[in-house]
Amino acid sequence: MKPRSLPPLNNATLFPALTIVVGIPSSGRREIVSAVIPDLARQNRKPDQLLICAPASDDVDMAALANLPFPVQFIKSEPGLCRQRNAIIDAVPNADIILFLDDDFLLAPTYIAELESLFLRNPDVDVTTGTVLADGATGPGIPVDEGLALLRDAHTPAENLSIRETYSGYGCNMAVRMSTVHICRLRFDEKLPFYGWLEDVDFSRVVSRFGRVVVSPHLLGVHLGTKTGRMSGLRLGYSQIANPIYLVGKRSMTWRHALTQMTRNLASNAIRVWRPEPWVDRLGRLKGNLLAISDFLRGRLSPQNIQGID
Repeated sequence: MKPRSLPPLNNATLFPALTIVVGIPSSGRREIVSAVIPDLARQNRKPDQLLICAPASDDVDMAALANLPFPVQFIKSEPGLCRQRNAIIDAVPNADIILFLDDDFLLAPTYIAELESLFLRNPDVDVTTGTVLADGATGPGIPVDEGLALLRDAHTPAENLSIRETYSGYGCNMAVRMSTVHICRLRFDEKLPFYGWLEDVDFSRVVSRFGRVVVSPHLLGVHLGTKTGRMSGLRLGYSQIANPIYLVGKRSMTWRHALTQMTRNLASNAIRVWRPEPWVDRLGRLKGNLLAISDFLRGRLSPQNIQGID
């Protein structure tokens, strides 16, 4: 006799949905926020909430985001990338996942759906980052229309491609499992002020003590690398030396990685200062590098010193 099909006793599913919050720190980039963030409406799986954190209400045109098909909240914080990321964490204590995005990062329409699947199927993963199809941060920047076209033309990754472990998430698109953050009382290090150079490396290496940090070929995006609202060349140059040395002292970066990072930046600034790119303050960065080296030799190096220089 053929068995009868019984109705389910509840509405539970094999893989219950996660609460996924998109958190975007921003400052002084009102126009790019209005141009980029509405594109989140194209996600096949919408975020459960969007939080935008900025130092001033004028940094965000909330009217431009009023028609998004999910809740949008603005929270105010003192300036500084790490402070703003921490303010986002504190504002959504019940979130399962926070996807931290730069305000100039565009997602493929399947990004959040793929993200949810990844975290559900890999309970040992605590941080994941996506595959950046194009990164305007390494050049003059990518216009919004061009970024959207790159996503439209992108090939769908093969199903058999798998996640792999990586040294660090990339801060422009980095998702974090919040249960680990809460249990281990993790925060972004606010001693890395302003742009928080290497804050993503520091956070990832701390999290890696508790779970895996991975990159996924199925999480596709484009980083526009918009140049407005960035830190001064002098401050960034100082951070390029001060922050890696500070992270070595915290044991969230090895001397090998720190020396590689510092040597690459110092060499690039010294060589290109003679023919600088129009969008890069190479002279300011080089001066900042040398100032940090001088402070190191005198025993007074600290990432927070950039708060006293222009």
